[in-house]
Parts: sequence; C-alpha cells; structure tokens
Amino acid sequence: MPDDERAFARGAPHIRDRIVRTATDLDVHVLEAGTPGRPALLLLHGFPEIAYSWRRIMPALAAAGFHVIAPDQRGYGRTTGWSLGYDVDLAEFGMPALVRDALALLDAMGVPGVEAVIGHDFGSPVAAWCGMMRPDVFRSVVCMSAPFAGPPPWPAADEPDIHAELAALDPPRRHYQWYYGERRANAEMMQSEDGLAAFLRAYFHCKSGDWRSNAPHRLGGWTGDDLAKLPLYYVMENGASMPETVAAMAPTSGEAASCLWLTDPELAVYAEEYGRTSFQGGLNWYRRMTSEAGKAELRQFAGQRLQPPACFIGGARDWGVFQVPGAIEAMETTACAAYRGTTLIEGAGHWVQQEAPMETIAALLAFLETLDFRV
Repeated sequence: MPDDERAFARGAPHIRDRIVRTATDLDVHVLEAGTPGRPALLLLHGFPEIAYSWRRIMPALAAAGFHVIAPDQRGYGRTTGWSLGYDVDLAEFGMPALVRDALALLDAMGVPGVEAVIGHDFGSPVAAWCGMMRPDVFRSVVCMSAPFAGPPPWPAADEPDIHAELAALDPPRRHYQWYYGERRANAEMMQSEDGLAAFLRAYFHCKSGDWRSNAPHRLGGWTGDDLAKLPLYYVMENGASMPETVAAMAPTSGEAASCLWLTDPELAVYAEEYGRTSFQGGLNWYRRMTSEAGKAELRQFAGQRLQPPACFIGGARDWGVFQVPGAIEAMETTACAAYRGTTLIEGAGHWVQQEAPMETIAALLAFLETLDFRV
C-alpha cells in the first residue's frame, strides 16, 4: 500500500483500504475493518466528509464481529470515474445512481447483502433509499443526523415559495441547500480567504456540539419565519458565501487545539482530499436533490414505507435533527414499517460518530442486537 494511502488508517491500525472496481465504472476507495465473510455493515458518509469520517467507530464494530465497509462515495475522496464539474448530467448524482453504486460495490466485493446500511448526513437518505429500493440486500437501516421522512408525494403537493419567503425577511435569507446549487459555491469554498483548512475547521465546529449557540428544537413548519430560527449555517444571509458565514462562528485557536474529536492532523486529511477533488462532486448531490427531476425520479415510491427495521441516531445539540420540520416525526410514525427508536446523544452535535464515538457505537450495537441474525 502506498504511504499516502496509509493516511486514511492514521490512528486506527485495524482499518485497511483498497480500490475496488465496480460495474458502475467507478474505482471506489474503500476502508474496511473486520473479517470478510462475517455479517457486513455498509457505512455511507455525508458532506463535507469522506469514508475517513467513520474511523473512530469502525474498529469497535469489527471487534463486535462485523465486516465493516466504508466507501468514498461518488463525487468524493479517492473514488474516481465520476464526472467532475458543474455542467454535467446531474442524474449521475441522484438517489437511484447512488443506490446502484452501493449495490455494485457490494457485488464487486462478493458481499451478497449487509445486516445494516448506516448513513450519516447526506449518507442518511442514501441509506434509507437503499433500504427502500432493495430491502433484500440492505436488511436494516440506520439514519444518522438527517431523518428520513419518506418518499415525495404523488401527485406533487403544492408547496409554499420558500425562497420568496426567505428573501422577504429582514435581513433577507437564503437556504444553504440552494446556495450549494449555485455555480459560485464551489469556488467560494475552495478559495475562502482564510484557506481551505480554516474553512473546514469553522464548518465542522459550528455544526458540532462545541458551538455553544447550538440549542436545537422543533420548528412549526416549512415557512420562512420558522426556517429563520435555524442558525445562519443552514439559512444564510442572502448574498453571503458559506466561508463568510461560518468564519463568524469559527473556534478560537485554543478551542481548535483542544478539539479531540477532530485534531489538526485529522483535519488535514479532509483538507488534502478536498484540495484535490474540490467540493463540486458533493455539491452536485444537492443540486440533484433540490431539482424537480431529482424529486420526480423518486415519486414512483410515493405512499410506500421503508420496510427493513430502522432507527435514528443523532446528537442532542444537532440542528440537523429538526432542520426539515416534521421529518423526525414522520420517520418515527409513518415513513418506516418497523421503526426501532430514536437515540439523541447528549452533548454531541452534527458529527455524532466523530464527536461521540463510544456512545454512537453503543447505540448501533443496541440496534443491531434487535435484529434476527448472529455474529
């Protein structure tokens, strides 16, 4: 293994990595722990993360008897074969394509199915759609930090013009997911005034439990007035860039130095990877998700429920649990046929598996123990 590849196992000697060629024409960079042939777990990262974000929990899950698989997903990290750029076919970054990627990876690795697909942040809806589309392969689902509210309705429901409502506020606001869809977003993040590492440090910090202003609570509905209660990193000042937004929430040098869940060498791994690939691959996921075409391709599942056993794990200081009003309630009541419970970990924010690895491991193992299989 080349020396630069070993950086991904830094501080976790029981994690190994390799490149896996798949039928979806990707060369997927995969982190693994545990013994192939044991019951498998597939871990799907979010934004702006890579498979490395699972480093703190993979060895413990392997020690519990699982074969743990964590890929850099399409658009991220050292996985190649996807289209880089803004002017590309966004269908490549839609949910059906991402589910096909997961299936193709398991097939290439000789893994017929996984006991659980576990997704964090944007990896959470991917995990849920894996379970929706192929419950025979993805036998249970764990959503982390982003609840799954179910498929979009058919016919399409009338929705308020949330962008007009946000723009009419004083001061005017802009939802971050639509900012991520703008051509300028990638360049602004890559060329942030304080540098890429400082931008990422501020972004990780303000969404974590370490940022003292995070006091999440349920919102009344998908309205401008309600969404304006979200922090600026979710509903930004109109015209502001994401680096400008999070710079105001950046940690002090002392806070950064004392951050044990994301040390400077660990942050450097993220900065190095995004310095090579840019953010555009991940941003294209948001562009597809917020587009009418992205919603339309999922409406064929309208009215269906997630059939495999499912649970939700998040941080008690994570606004991501409530950023879509009603989503966590829908996951707990209507979206899942076999819901096994919600766990909110005290003190943790959005990056729950990095901030609180021991508590996350305990929650995952407690859920896995409810399933009908043996390790």
